Amino acid sequence: MSLFPRPILQLAELVLADAREKNLKIVTAESCTGGLVGGCLTEVAGSSAVGDRGFITYSNEAKRDMLGVPGDMIADHGAVSEPVARAMAEGALEESRAHVSVSIT
Repeated sequence: MSLFPRPILQLAELVLADAREKNLKIVTAESCTGGLVGGCLTEVAGSSAVGDRGFITYSNEAKRDMLGVPGDMIADHGAVSEPVARAMAEGALEESRAHVSVSIT
């Protein structure tokens, strides 16, 4: 039994199949979702072929320390903002061996 509803798992399967077909690795950077996106991806059999790693950066300190998000960006725009989400995605790529990143904040 899965923690995730079947329609969500089907979307994860599509994402993973597309990445596998293109020989791409995926990294996640999550805040408010606490690793659920990465968890959903790893719920799919064979996901290790394309999943590289995931970062759970709930605190602002974690965003700075693990992903290199500038503190002044968080102060100026807020942790839940497009600039911070972009910085998280970029930082995740820099701190991994992945080709594609997704971030959620």
